[in-house]
Amino acid sequence: MSGFRTCRLTRETPLRGSNGVAFGPDGRLYAAQFLAGEISAVDVATGEVEVIVPAGGPVQAPDDLAFGADGSMYITDLVPGRVWRRRPDATFTLVTDQVRLPNGIACVGDRLFVNEMVPDGRLLELGAAGPVVLTGGLAMGNAMQLGPDGALYYPHMLTGEVFRIPPDGGTPELVAAAVHEPVAVRFDRGGVLQVLSRGAAGIVTRIDLFGTGDRTLLTSGLPALDNAAFDAENRMFVSSYAGGGITELHPDGRTREIAPRGFAGPYGVTVDLGGTVLTADHYRVAEPRQPAGEVTTTELLTFAHGITADGDLLHLTSQFGQVRTYDRTTRAVRVRADGLAEPVGIAVRADGVLVVAEAGAGRVLTIATDDTVSVLAGGFGHPVDVAADSAGQWYVSDEERGAVYRLDGATPVLVADGLDAPQGIAAGDGCLYVAETAAGRLVAVDLGSGAVRKAADLPANPGRPGDLPALRAHGLPGVPRPFAGLAVAADKSLYAAAGGTVLHLTPAEES
Repeated sequence: MSGFRTCRLTRETPLRGSNGVAFGPDGRLYAAQFLAGEISAVDVATGEVEVIVPAGGPVQAPDDLAFGADGSMYITDLVPGRVWRRRPDATFTLVTDQVRLPNGIACVGDRLFVNEMVPDGRLLELGAAGPVVLTGGLAMGNAMQLGPDGALYYPHMLTGEVFRIPPDGGTPELVAAAVHEPVAVRFDRGGVLQVLSRGAAGIVTRIDLFGTGDRTLLTSGLPALDNAAFDAENRMFVSSYAGGGITELHPDGRTREIAPRGFAGPYGVTVDLGGTVLTADHYRVAEPRQPAGEVTTTELLTFAHGITADGDLLHLTSQFGQVRTYDRTTRAVRVRADGLAEPVGIAVRADGVLVVAEAGAGRVLTIATDDTVSVLAGGFGHPVDVAADSAGQWYVSDEERGAVYRLDGATPVLVADGLDAPQGIAAGDGCLYVAETAAGRLVAVDLGSGAVRKAADLPANPGRPGDLPALRAHGLPGVPRPFAGLAVAADKSLYAAAGGTVLHLTPAEES
């Protein structure tokens, strides 16, 4: 074969994950993108998206935002634990770094309030003299807003409750209990409280606090809602932490796409026995759908990064330390290992034993069917992915050393080096295919001669391990490191998860 023909399976999305949203002074809807590290402005009339705060600046992981009376944008920077002010002239000032995972944010005149997305979190006012605690005991706070009665309303994500408190402090008052997975509270122009659910059904709980007191549910079908904003005409626009994009949600449940949804990653990719392509997309397992190029959510499984299909089972890694098995029939999740140092690539042996690249520890592990964890091989720099050939021989890619190794017992044998950030690997037809991500290409390594040749172009990786924020902050998960995954289908074609999409690579005939 001379190479591969490449077909992109999903359309591009300008918002790879969308979190806090707020209308700015210019009438555009501003969206924070936690995973992308960006803030963009969306024209809700045309769908045009402009990046306002690009990645690589002082803000690393923007999660929510609000506008002050002078037009300044205030931003919660979740992972580093900072709050920023971006003035209308685009200059930045650090407001505070004395908060733990700041998330919800609200401006009340010239006053600024934030809350913490941690168990036993705080709600604080940020003033010139430093943070002032209004109340503690928040069971993971999130998006909040000033209500028509002058109180601040906020959710407890862990307990399914909504509280309010006067801006000058006092005793929090329970407003609503048994709310479906609350992630954000917003008031429409008529003063009706809208509580968004982060669950798969896209539920919005509407509570007419200052009128009839009625409580109704709207099921939107938009999974992983994150935040909402209402324009001057009382139209509701919602974001999704998993699917991204911006969608108008009508009162009767109809939806209109403003900015297209898509992948937040994707990271690992696998093909099951039925030929279904599945990806690990940080907050979910997702499936690229043709011919529309859409992405559908198979299951909300938080912190899914590496993935491999095994009959009705999906085995998943989280860069935050876990290996899990998800049963697609029963929807049960079983933790196979915990406390690992950045497990990434995963595959399964014929005997059901899992093989895992533990990147942070420089090792390749096995996890037996009884969940016993053993070291298969060690001494690597930053191993990312594992794969086996048809003879059952195992291989591992080492991003840090730019190399691929064969695992002969506990002794790694160099197969190819001089590669530029090799990540995903897959074996087929006497070759080992490797995503050489910093070079933006797929290479084929001949397992007989060791010769390396280019097989296809791939999107370049946006960063290396040392260039990105810490995986954990304040003891809780932060931003995962991107990596390109590869999988081989039964027809010998390849699937690559890279650059915000899934590519289908079909063999091209010799010329």
